[in-house]
Amino acid sequence: MARATLIGFSAVIMWSLLALLTAESGNVPPFQLSAITFAIGTIVGLIMRGFMPSQDHPPIPPIVWLIGIAGLFGYHYFYYTALRNAPAVEASLIAYLWPLLIVVGSALLPGERLRWFHVAGAALGLAGAFLIVTRGGTLSFDPQFAFGYAMAALCAVTWSSYSLLSRRFPSVPTSIVTWFCAATALLSLLCHLFLEETIWPQGIGQWLAVAGLGLMPVGAAFYAWDHGVKRGNIQVLGAASYAAPLLSTIVLIIAGAAEASLYILAACLFITVGAVLAAKSMLFGRRTEEN
Repeated sequence: MARATLIGFSAVIMWSLLALLTAESGNVPPFQLSAITFAIGTIVGLIMRGFMPSQDHPPIPPIVWLIGIAGLFGYHYFYYTALRNAPAVEASLIAYLWPLLIVVGSALLPGERLRWFHVAGAALGLAGAFLIVTRGGTLSFDPQFAFGYAMAALCAVTWSSYSLLSRRFPSVPTSIVTWFCAATALLSLLCHLFLEETIWPQGIGQWLAVAGLGLMPVGAAFYAWDHGVKRGNIQVLGAASYAAPLLSTIVLIIAGAAEASLYILAACLFITVGAVLAAKSMLFGRRTEEN
């Protein structure tokens, strides 16, 4: 289980690059960007399948296809749309409420109980989100970015639901993610053709950013995450996933795409402490539940 959890956490490291690479990909419309990057992610899966021994498995239930395609397509559409309509740091940190939702959702699964520290952790996470959208705790919410903030919140709900539901199908091989990526690429292409104007990346830098998205955050990371949530400790993974917004913010600041500020630091601390507190029994032992 520990090895699978570590493999799942490698996806978190790759996802920390998502905000920067998306911002550096230019003005490519969300559906078009999804189509390109998921096509690259499909190629990653096909290459991985070539190095894996073939295995027999029972037929894939239709609900698994629905969960997988809706999860991948929905998450990235909401995420790309959020980054196009809100500042990168704020949108990314709101979207990264999904680890907290996974921890709380896992506690509500059969055999688990919702304890005070789950509720307290969720409250701290919400406090962090409040700092983000109100820019340091003031009530000067800017309606200009309201749509982007809403898309980021839907992004968090979509990915946490996908992860928790995938846990219920441990016998489904990770290789199936290849076809989730392929279906998502096709759906994105169809939506792009009907809803968007084609805008290609400009220059080698933007093309490299798109390629990087397809290879890592929208490629190898999905396969690693599927393995982790199915065979690892999903509550520990959920708590550990809060390294991603912190790493993502650091990457954006280092790249000059964002400025360091006290409210961003405070939001990171609130959300991170909330996630750790919500997973207290997993991280520090079951005996703490009696405290």
